[in-house]
Amino acid sequence: MKIAVIGCGTVGSGFLELLDEKQALLKDKYNFTPGLVAISDPKVGSIYHEGGLNIKKILSLIENRDNINDYPYGEKGWDSLKTIKDSNADTIVEASPTNIETGEPGLTHIRTALEMGKNVATTNKGPIALAYHKLHDIALRQGCELRFEGTVIAGTPAINLTIYPLAGIKIKEVKGIVNGTTNYILTRMESGMSYEEALREAQQKGYAETIPDADVKGWDAVAKIIIIANVLMGGNVTVGDVERKGIDNITLDEVQQALKDNKHWKLIARAGKENGSIKASVTPEVLGEDDPLSRITGVTNAICFTTDVLRDITISGPGAGRRETGFALLSDLIDINRVKGGK
Repeated sequence: MKIAVIGCGTVGSGFLELLDEKQALLKDKYNFTPGLVAISDPKVGSIYHEGGLNIKKILSLIENRDNINDYPYGEKGWDSLKTIKDSNADTIVEASPTNIETGEPGLTHIRTALEMGKNVATTNKGPIALAYHKLHDIALRQGCELRFEGTVIAGTPAINLTIYPLAGIKIKEVKGIVNGTTNYILTRMESGMSYEEALREAQQKGYAETIPDADVKGWDAVAKIIIIANVLMGGNVTVGDVERKGIDNITLDEVQQALKDNKHWKLIARAGKENGSIKASVTPEVLGEDDPLSRITGVTNAICFTTDVLRDITISGPGAGRRETGFALLSDLIDINRVKGGK
């Protein structure tokens, strides 16, 4: 497998670390010998060499100089589309920032790669939330693979769990805590912090952006529940179909009163069948102690699948992090290798 990485920020560099660390394991256990041939990123630069790149050298340049322009050989200055089109990569790792409004530039990156018959692994929620069915159809037509485990709760296997180990069951409803930032804020409010204080702390710790609307107003969770609804439940849900309300109007008094009643405020993403179609929502809810999601604290994420055979299945784990999300990309590549004839 020859890999080009499009977007080499926090997640992309975390993926490269794991790819370098796991080379021996990948070869011995999975008969998998992936090689990095190209990187394109608007900040750190771009490099392409058909014979492969030294990952340790690339990571050292990013860490020490914040760019890869001094890499000693290869083609420099290619933009993302030229890298996808003209490199000898057969697999594109797409880790550019999410845009839930248009999906760009990731949508064009992914569509272009698939149309050329190149496999794609992505952590970019926008294209999958906005255009999953179209992208899936292109991949089928071109005989290539599209993987996106990292779009929902990072490396915790929400997508692959239901596609493979739980194959054959029907998912009736999904509900979950899919945004770690909001869960962290609500957890800190239970300890007595105001919303503003908890948000400020989340920003200081790097959990929340300077402009936190994607998290606190529910947009990030909207993208994730759309992916779950459309991929795992066969829906055709769009952004406009999702009832959305964030946590930015929840008061400290409300959180503390719920706590006195042995209940907990959580931002819950839901998807379920209603009158023959899939309905989805992202709204704050007060959960009792008997609900497993009520006990999920801090930046941890969790999803509960209600099924026809196994009743309720709940998984929890990290929902963010450079190595955690990078691991989702690596696991997707292992799966692509398996499908294409590896172990």
